Amino acid sequence: MVTAEEKAKTASSPAKADTGSAPVQVAAMTARINELTAHLKTNKKDHMARRGLLQLVGKRKKLLKYIAEKDGDEYLKLIKELGIRR
Repeated sequence: MVTAEEKAKTASSPAKADTGSAPVQVAAMTARINELTAHLKTNKKDHMARRGLLQLVGKRKKLLKYIAEKDGDEYLKLIKELGIRR
């Protein structure tokens, strides 16, 4: 599970305790997605985890769309920093 401290470390935001902004949320979701992906590589029959992963990917996709519409430069910087494909 990703803690609040890890969320703050993951994304470089102006305020260290800022865990509610969209870029920080995307960074936290990306960390959780990476954890679930590693889990599913060893536990292939864990369908509930797979469903949770797909839901998380969908939420992240919506947040990324919001960031892209709001500020395109920040979106490009964020996907480059986190290593997310478009």
